[in-house]
Amino acid sequence: MRPGSPGSPRGPVPAPRAPRATVTAAPAAPAPAPAAGPQIQLIPASAQGALDAADEAVDLLLDTGREPGEILVLTTGDPHPWAAHELSFGEASYWAQHDAGDDVFYAAADATRLRPRPVVVIAVNGGADDALTGAPARAGALLIVCGDPQRVNGLLPAAV
Repeated sequence: MRPGSPGSPRGPVPAPRAPRATVTAAPAAPAPAPAAGPQIQLIPASAQGALDAADEAVDLLLDTGREPGEILVLTTGDPHPWAAHELSFGEASYWAQHDAGDDVFYAAADATRLRPRPVVVIAVNGGADDALTGAPARAGALLIVCGDPQRVNGLLPAAV
């Protein structure tokens, strides 16, 4: 049985459409510019699980080809264990690693010396809400937020 024949499961063949009329109009308006800022992804996590979620996100980024120097990991509460360890050798050594820009760098979200990187992963592990609101400005292409969706959605753009 061919499509459109009586008894066919596809039903009757549709009638041909009338040709479209050609309309001359003003040129279309240019497409709106894409929204400024990074793409934002949310990984739901409790404040206690935010650091683990951030570490997993970093591992996935590295496994999928991101260069370590492209990634900045921020915390809103207690420092990441790596940052605490590195700071134990002194601030000069710690910030020299940041300035070198050749490895993943871990810092407090409210640190003032941070330069933007293509990817920012932020662990919302406590702390003040204003520590989170500055994160989009530090991310070039991608901001990954690991935290409680109710808290995060109230503080970041609707793109989350």
